[in-house]
Amino acid sequence: MQLARVIGTVVATTKDAGLAGRTLLVVQPLSPQRETVGVPLVAVDSVGAGRGEEVFFVRGREAAFPFLPVVVPTDASVVGICDHWHPDGGAEASPGRHSRARRRSARATKQGRN
Repeated sequence: MQLARVIGTVVATTKDAGLAGRTLLVVQPLSPQRETVGVPLVAVDSVGAGRGEEVFFVRGREAAFPFLPVVVPTDASVVGICDHWHPDGGAEASPGRHSRARRRSARATKQGRN
């Protein structure tokens, strides 16, 4: 598994039928120090991640496993959202679930549900 930050989404009106209804995210791989490494890539979302969130993803054949028994043609999938992580033993918060909860609350307020 690798750490990454979601930096965008991909909209594709024409795609393989196995990708129908799936969210495609653009993720930027990160080092343990949260520095960008390598180039961004497209990954199929299996957890409902959003822009700006730090996530972990898998590559290769295992990337299709979260969707079984449905066959999804992917070699990269986001499989988790980081609440926080720290490479050196110190606790450091990441945007993770806390920012998701704030976004959901803001959306609910806008829509008059709160």
